[in-house]
Order: sequence, then structure tokens, then C-alpha cells
Amino acid sequence: MNGLRVALLFGVCIALLCPMEMRSQDLTHKLAPALSLARDRLRQMVIAYGDSVRYPRSILPNGQWRTVRPTDWTSGFFPGCLWQMAGITRDSFFLRAAERWTNGLESVQTYDGSHDIGFIMVCSFGNAQRVEPCPEYRTVLLQSARTLLTRYNPTVGCIRSWDNRKWEFPVIIDNMMNLELLFWASQHGGTRAMYDAAVSHAERTMKNHIRPDGSTYHVVDYDTLTGRVLAKNTHQGASDSSTWSRGQAWAIYGFTMAYRYSHEGEFLATAVRVADAFLRRLPADHVPYWDFDTPGIPNEPRDASAGAVAASGLLELSSFIEDEVLRRRYGDAAVSILLALAQAPYLQTADGSRGILGHSTGSKPAASEVDTDLIYGDYYFIEAMRRALALEGAANQTESVR
Repeated sequence: MNGLRVALLFGVCIALLCPMEMRSQDLTHKLAPALSLARDRLRQMVIAYGDSVRYPRSILPNGQWRTVRPTDWTSGFFPGCLWQMAGITRDSFFLRAAERWTNGLESVQTYDGSHDIGFIMVCSFGNAQRVEPCPEYRTVLLQSARTLLTRYNPTVGCIRSWDNRKWEFPVIIDNMMNLELLFWASQHGGTRAMYDAAVSHAERTMKNHIRPDGSTYHVVDYDTLTGRVLAKNTHQGASDSSTWSRGQAWAIYGFTMAYRYSHEGEFLATAVRVADAFLRRLPADHVPYWDFDTPGIPNEPRDASAGAVAASGLLELSSFIEDEVLRRRYGDAAVSILLALAQAPYLQTADGSRGILGHSTGSKPAASEVDTDLIYGDYYFIEAMRRALALEGAANQTESVR
């Protein structure tokens, strides 16, 4: 069967998930090749790893995947990709593989060394619970939430992001994403303290990370004795006053997710503010540079992963907006980003490529993972495609964890 026929059949399978009268054949057709490529690349990775369970993070200069330990912040994204593909295709190959890579992370549920237990467990066990719910997955997620809660400081009102850094109590904009673990757990057998900590963290982030123009700081440092702000800096952006594009994307996604669970209007309004700031700075081709204020633009690397995160967040945001004009603005912007990523040069169609989405940037200041494929870029790219197709058919199919 030739590649085009495979892509079209795969697109038809996706379309069948949506009610006939609400289906967008055009979007389905445009995304079918990218979804087909994602399916094939994930299958190849599983086969290549054989009996081993390794967690890919980024493509090395030699074209191979760099793999990391289970406690690395990126370890949950590969099983999350597999779960998403299993949910889309219902192929037992992906179901079995997703179970293997997810089970390899079970020990992380008690790892208290990083706020990123949220990323790790929501993307793996959270997607597992969404696709194939079972009591065991729920138990792991609840214990993971209890572990994450140990990093909450009531004086600061936030969850500590990093340990052993130059800051006293650093909170990074990325940490908004980890709140989903606490929100979800609070609604599935966890405690009120989990919910309250997540809301407090989001409120403090809303107050101290968001600039008047809607752009975001990367790092805010707090005094643990008084809770006052000590500094506002960056770690991965071009400067303390610049806007790191993936951080801005985390904010769109994170505040939208916080609204989904809390229904707090201020979180939705903040999601709109940061989304508008992102879209105002987006280049004409819809794919962001790694930092919106880096002086070398246009001769600077892009960050396709930031585009994928933003597209996924904007799609969910559009589902919560009542005003028709604004709803279409965010939905159309998300689809424009998504379609830009679903073709060259970002979609990795070349023979021998091992990733899905290229031209992402991990940390330009550290000269680390620059202009390469990042597993979290692949994850949010697949999620954004899934959400786009689901929103065409049913506006309530937006949760990454249910």
C-alpha cells in the first residue's frame, strides 16, 4: 500500500471519531499525512528499542535519540505519545508499548526531587487513565500528587520548581503545567489541599510572572520567610526582560488548564492576555523564534515545540470562549500554527529521520538541544492534532486527563 493511500485511510479513521455532520474533511485531509508519519515513527522507535525501556529526549547530531533516566522531566512524553496514538488508532501494538513505557515510570510516583513529577506522570499515567482507565493508574496518580504537594510552601503560596540553584525559592512559568496533577487528583479521590495549592500557585504566578503587556517572566524567586518577590529573571530566555517563547506557550496552556478545573474567571482572562501577547509577536509563517526578543531575529533558531504547545493550548482556550469572533480568532490561530508545523521544513519527512517535529530549541543560552527534534515537541504536536480534530467534532473533547 503506497504512502498516500495509508495517509488517506488513516485520516478517514480519525474522521470517523467525529459525528458526520460536524466533521471537517478539509482539516482531516491536511493533517492525515502528519498523523500517518507520527504513527510510523513511533512504531519504528518501539521496534528499535526492542526489549529495553528507554526514554528518548532529543535527537543527537549523529541522528540518534538521546535517552534519559525515568526521573528526567521529559521521560513521560514518549509513553504519552504512545498513549495518544493508541487512543487514535486502537492498535494493540501501541497499547502494549504504552503500557510498557508507562510501567517503567511507576517508581517516580514517590520522587520528590522535582516539580516535574507533574509533567512525567500526567503525560504517561494521565494519558493511560484517559485511554484505558484502571484503578492502578489512578492510585499512581494520586500518590504522585501527594509527592508533588510536598514541594508546596504556604508562605510563598507556590510549589518550588528547582533545588540547588542560584535562587532561594525559584518558581518557573513551566510549573503551571505541573498543576494539572494536583487539580486532577483533587477531583479523583485526592484532598482539598491539592486543589487549594494549585489555585494558590496559579494566582501567585498570575500576579508575579505576567507583565502588563501579557508577556511572561521565566523565573520568579521568592523569600521563604516572607513570601515577597526577590527577583525576576530568566534561565532559558535571551534576557531577564525578554519573552522566551516556550515559556509564553506554557502560560497559555497552563492558565487555560487551570480554568478548566477551577472555572475561575481570572485564569481564563489571564490565558487570553498571554495568548494575545504570543499571537502579536508570532512571525508571519506562524512558527515562533526561540525567544520573541532575541536581537538576532530573523537569523535565530525557531522553536517548533513552543508552537506545538501554544497550538494545543489555544485550541482548548477557544473552546471556553463565548464570543464567536474571539473563539474563531484563537481556533484559527491554533490551526495556522498546526498546519505550518505539519509540513516542511518542520515535519521530518526525510528518509532516515527518527523524530516527528524538527527545528525545536531546548536552551539556546546553554547551547543545548538547539534546532533539533525534542520529544515534548512531538508530544504536543500529536496532542494539538488530536484536539483540532476532536474540536471539529465535539467541543467537549479537550482534556488531556479525564
